[in-house]
Amino acid sequence: MSTAEHQHGPLHDLHVELGATFAPFGGWEMPVSYAGVVAEHTAVRETVGVFDVSHLGKASVVGPGAADFVNACLTNDLGRIGPGKAQYTLCATDSGGVIDDLIAYFVTDDEVFLVPNAANTAAVVAELAAQAPDGVTVTDLHRDYGVLAVQGPRSADVLGALGLPTDMDYMAFADADFEGVPVRVCRTGYTGERGFELLPRWDDTAAVFRALVAAAEQAGGQVAGLGARDTLRTEAGYPLHGHELSTEISPLEARCGWAIGWKKPRFWGRDVLLAQKEAGPARTMWGLRALDRGVLRQGLSVLRDGVVVGETTSGTFSPTLKVGIALALLDSSAGLAAGDELTVDVRGRALRCEVVAPPFVPVRTR
Repeated sequence: MSTAEHQHGPLHDLHVELGATFAPFGGWEMPVSYAGVVAEHTAVRETVGVFDVSHLGKASVVGPGAADFVNACLTNDLGRIGPGKAQYTLCATDSGGVIDDLIAYFVTDDEVFLVPNAANTAAVVAELAAQAPDGVTVTDLHRDYGVLAVQGPRSADVLGALGLPTDMDYMAFADADFEGVPVRVCRTGYTGERGFELLPRWDDTAAVFRALVAAAEQAGGQVAGLGARDTLRTEAGYPLHGHELSTEISPLEARCGWAIGWKKPRFWGRDVLLAQKEAGPARTMWGLRALDRGVLRQGLSVLRDGVVVGETTSGTFSPTLKVGIALALLDSSAGLAAGDELTVDVRGRALRCEVVAPPFVPVRTR
């Protein structure tokens, strides 16, 4: 797909104005960086960063018993939360793979709002719509709302400067107003830092974004792109669909078993996942921290005493730790433990790594 064929979010022209560099992601042309990935990463860890992630999908499930219907489909248990709370969950396949990981906003018993990944939105909507009972409507709202993320220790200061709510529990949300513009605000994020995600209407996104960036700069932070978002989430050990999760990688292999309501009578993939839980997954996601100089990337062979025991799924240079890090799916039969030493084949060079139970850095979301 050429650049001209990639979709643009509501802020594309503004990102050009801000001097962003771009790259394709999930079928969208998205800002990767403005001032540099390391500077933007550091701002989020130390002060605050503002991200445009409007490429993320949005969908609604509305009608009598909508929450019960969603709960019978997706893995996590909406019965654990109630209206005004959001939940990380998975849309699994009958074979135990993952179509997508997403956030479900429990609005009322008759309305659930979903935020899937960009490239998987149509598939999630299609799966839900195909099984929706009479009276329940599943609607793709991809271009109805923007999504903005404010992440970092001073994120609450940024929202407070705009008069938006900040006093809410982790994974709680509230519908608010910014200068006459409705905005849904949720205490969540994808960086490992305290933060918020905001959903304004598509055409209102630019006004909210400009105000957030100005407030972030006053707080010593800055606008940030998807490059920093990726280094931040990798340090936090968060999976990315297409890397640590996929239709070929199960939630248990990706250490996401906590996002499964095991006691629920129904959800897609339940029988296969229960069997895998009982037997134990054949492979497990671990972190790798480089002991030698070198940058780790996706798709590299991981070896123990010359024998391949797995493959890296994501890799980067950690701006916080100043070393190469990776997430990898490693054979459970290898009996690995944190602290073990492995090697990674980096273009024919054996790079020594220490096995780490993710995250690589303290997670401070709460």
